[in-house]
Amino acid sequence: MPATTRAEAPFIRFEGVRKEYADGTVAVPGLDLDVREHELLTLVGPSGSGKSTLLRMVNRLVEPSAGRVLLDGRDVGDQDPVQLRRGIGYVIQDVGLFPHRTVAQNVATVPRLLRWEPARARNRVAELLELVGLDPAVHGRRYPHELSGGQRQRVGVARALATKPQVMLMDEPFGAVDPEGRRALQSEFRQIHDDLGTTVVLVTHDIDEAVTLGDRVAVLRQGGHLEQVATPVTLLTRPASAFVEDFIGGSRAVRLLGLTTLRREDVRPAAAPGRAAPAAPAGTVQLGDRLDTAFAALVAGDDGAVPVLDEHGSPVGTLTFDRLYSALRRAYATEHVAAREVRPHREPDADLTGPGRA
Repeated sequence: MPATTRAEAPFIRFEGVRKEYADGTVAVPGLDLDVREHELLTLVGPSGSGKSTLLRMVNRLVEPSAGRVLLDGRDVGDQDPVQLRRGIGYVIQDVGLFPHRTVAQNVATVPRLLRWEPARARNRVAELLELVGLDPAVHGRRYPHELSGGQRQRVGVARALATKPQVMLMDEPFGAVDPEGRRALQSEFRQIHDDLGTTVVLVTHDIDEAVTLGDRVAVLRQGGHLEQVATPVTLLTRPASAFVEDFIGGSRAVRLLGLTTLRREDVRPAAAPGRAAPAAPAGTVQLGDRLDTAFAALVAGDDGAVPVLDEHGSPVGTLTFDRLYSALRRAYATEHVAAREVRPHREPDADLTGPGRA
C-alpha cells in the first residue's frame, strides 16, 4: 500500500491558479492545491479536467493567467524557465527521446548541458540504467528505435532522474505501454520513488493507476474543478461527491484489496508454534502481501484456507475468507476514523457492503 506518513510541508503550492485561453476557454478556474515534499501525488480525471495544464504550470510550459505556483517557497514565475526546467524531471507518454542519439546519450542530455565531467556523466548514466532495469553495456549503445515501448519509457524515466531532481512531473508516463508492461513499470517506479524520495506529480486518466501509485490522489472534473484530495483508501471508502463516486465506479472494494496488506492480526494462528496447515494447491502467501494476492490464492485453493508465512518463510497460521474480509474491514475502519479526526465530511458514514458501496 502506498505510504501515507510523509512530511506534511508543502513543496509545491498552487495558489489560486487560473488558465484562460484567448478564445475564452477556461482550463483551470482558480485552484488551490499543495503537494507535500517527498510524496507522489497523482492527478486523475477525464479529458478536459485540466490535469496536464496544471502539471505544466510547475515547469512553466504553461503560464497561469492568474495566481501563482510556488516551488520550495519560490514563485516559479520569477525564475528563469530554462534553469527551472533543468532542475525538474519531466516524463511524457511518448517519451520524446532523441532518435539520432543512443540511449546513453539521451540519458546524459541534461548533465551534458550542465557541463558535467564526462566520467561523472558516464557513471551517472550507468547507475540510472541499472536503476530502471536496463543493462548499460547492452542498452546504452542502442538507439530508441531498437527498444520496445516499455524500454523507451524506462529510458525516459532514467533521463528525468539524471541530475537527481527534487521534483518529477509525469504526464501519462505509462499510457503507451501494454497492460503487462505497464503494471511492471508502475511497480518498479513506485519502488524507485520510495528509495529516492523525489517529489512526484503524475497525471493519469486511469483511476487504478492513480490509487496504485499515489500517496494521495487529486480528482478533477471537467473545467479544472478539484473535487477531492485524499489518500487512496480514503478516496475509495469516502468519495467526497457524486462525481468522485461515479468516476471511481462500482469496484471500490475490489480496488481496496490491492491497497491493503496482510498483517499478522489477520491470520488464524497455527495450532502449535511453528506449524501451519498443510500447503494448499494454491501454495502460500506471506505477511505483507496485498489482499488481492491473498484473495487469488484463496480462490485457487480447495479448502477455503491458505498457509501464511512470515518474512523469514516460517509458517504463522492460515488465512480464510472470513479473515480476509476482516482485514478489508480493518483497512476501511482505520482510514474512516483517521478521516473523521482530520475533518468533517459531506457524506455520512456508510457500510462498505451497503448499497452503492461494493
